[in-house]
Amino acid sequence: MDSTELAQYIEATDGISKPWLLIQLRLKKLEERKINLSTHEYMHELEDIHQDLMNLGEWWRGMEDKVF
Repeated sequence: MDSTELAQYIEATDGISKPWLLIQLRLKKLEERKINLSTHEYMHELEDIHQDLMNLGEWWRGMEDKVF
């Protein structure tokens, strides 16, 4: 699945409100651009995505049935 298909899936399933899906989309887009980035640029963007993932924390605790 490429980033376009993933974006269409996220849109079709109302996943825009699910931040972990948006992080997956960012990772997919980064993967597709990897060949055009320097190692430093790639690592910087990957670290940024990782930090956003860590910032999500455990917000889902107690709501697993509703959000997954």
